[in-house]
Amino acid sequence: MAIIYPFRALRPQPANAARIAAVPYDVVSADEARKLADDNPLSFLRVSRAEIELSPDIDPYSSAVYERAASNFTRLKEPALVLDTEPSVYFYQLRMGEHQQVGLAACFSLDDYDRNVIKKHERTRRDKEDDRTRHLMALGAQTGPVFLTYRASADVNDIATEVVAGEPLYDFVAPDGVRHSLWRVTGPQRTALVNAFSRVPAMYIADGHHRAASAARARAEIRAAGQSGQSLGDGADFNTFLAVAFPHDQVQILPYNRIVKDLAGLSDADFRSAVSEQFDLGHGPAVPLNRGDIAMYLNGRWHTLRSRVAANPTDAIASLDVSVLQDQLLAPILKIADVRTDKRIDFRRRARAAPQNWRTW
Repeated sequence: MAIIYPFRALRPQPANAARIAAVPYDVVSADEARKLADDNPLSFLRVSRAEIELSPDIDPYSSAVYERAASNFTRLKEPALVLDTEPSVYFYQLRMGEHQQVGLAACFSLDDYDRNVIKKHERTRRDKEDDRTRHLMALGAQTGPVFLTYRASADVNDIATEVVAGEPLYDFVAPDGVRHSLWRVTGPQRTALVNAFSRVPAMYIADGHHRAASAARARAEIRAAGQSGQSLGDGADFNTFLAVAFPHDQVQILPYNRIVKDLAGLSDADFRSAVSEQFDLGHGPAVPLNRGDIAMYLNGRWHTLRSRVAANPTDAIASLDVSVLQDQLLAPILKIADVRTDKRIDFRRRARAAPQNWRTW
């Protein structure tokens, strides 16, 4: 069963939330991050992507970058952030067009992560783990939440409905049109939420595998150094990681597209023929219309792929679109065995700004 920990968040003063809010560190290039942070000294990109304040030629993994991140974080705390006085959890609502979803922000157990109570579906890249582990250790804080999902709980939903009917701590619309609202939960409702999550049998990482893996590595480094880490007396120490958990019947997963730079020596005709052996292949839109469909852009046209292999009802991970794409196309046809290390593949996903909310030790 899942364990969650209330924590004393270091969070923006309400008046500063919209200016501090930033897209996740890994959905923008350094140039894009510079433009987003331009003329905004409070932008959290100055912490999560501190190289934007240094020479464009600097190695983004150099010590100077992590030192600048820690310095910027320290400077941001004094005028712009507030430390909550008691351990809390937080309901976080996203609204985009007609869709809205409400998740619970809290600290989650790294022991649950190790025991696979919190389940993974993505293999992580060592260089990205190294980067976020160094960033985390330099700051002494977790600054980006992992995105979890779980089978909806009526007990959690009932409390969420009651809480979000009240006045939020934050409520603003980001430049991309997404509205962000956040409520702090304390007292009996907080206790009820902890108890309700103790009855959730499993959770799944929807996004943030590298952030979770980096938190686990940071814990190992702290233990190896014989350190205990700082504690604010709330139980949410370096043995936990920051995450937001959304119920399955609300969650919306945005695309994380694969861009392949060549066809592994195949001609266009041979590639289409190989794909047609694994998938029903036809012309289609850029956004798949049906669950399980995959959109592919080739030679100036969009195509729809539909696997001919029946999904295994006992293996939820293997039936994910990302698994189908890897196991039936990228690996056997394009010879991309490991997306973490193959330089022929790149990733693009839609960015979304979020109120920053930190757990320090």
